[in-house]
Amino acid sequence: MADIVTNSKARRDYHVVETFEAGLVLRGTEVKAIRAGHVQINDAFARVEKDEVWLHNAHIDEYSHGNRENHVPKAPRKLLLNRAEIRKLHELAVVKGNSLFPLSFYWKNDKVKVALGVGKGKAQYDKREDIKRRDADREMKRETALRMKGR
Repeated sequence: MADIVTNSKARRDYHVVETFEAGLVLRGTEVKAIRAGHVQINDAFARVEKDEVWLHNAHIDEYSHGNRENHVPKAPRKLLLNRAEIRKLHELAVVKGNSLFPLSFYWKNDKVKVALGVGKGKAQYDKREDIKRRDADREMKRETALRMKGR
């Protein structure tokens, strides 16, 4: 599973409660643009609409060698999930404060997949706490490495 693109804002701004793997309905020029790495999902979000899940605001650049049949860069794209997963996503999404957002796009069996996260937004102090914890872990690893080297 090689990541095509990851959403750098997702884990920083949200507590991820649950993740889902979804397929993505794409046109040929979209797949070629993704293969070339011309995709951005930092501002993307998902929404359950009429028993279907749609990915909004994911920007896939137009394919450079595309013709008049090229795709629209920010068009809503349908996500492929089974009925039970859609029902569960809907139940989680209607809870106040929960959001659906893509964590990453990746290849699986020559198909583009989306890791879809469900989470609650973090407050500013939660983000600061994460930074403190990460710095403390880094310092602890550094001290351990120095002690092991000194032996």
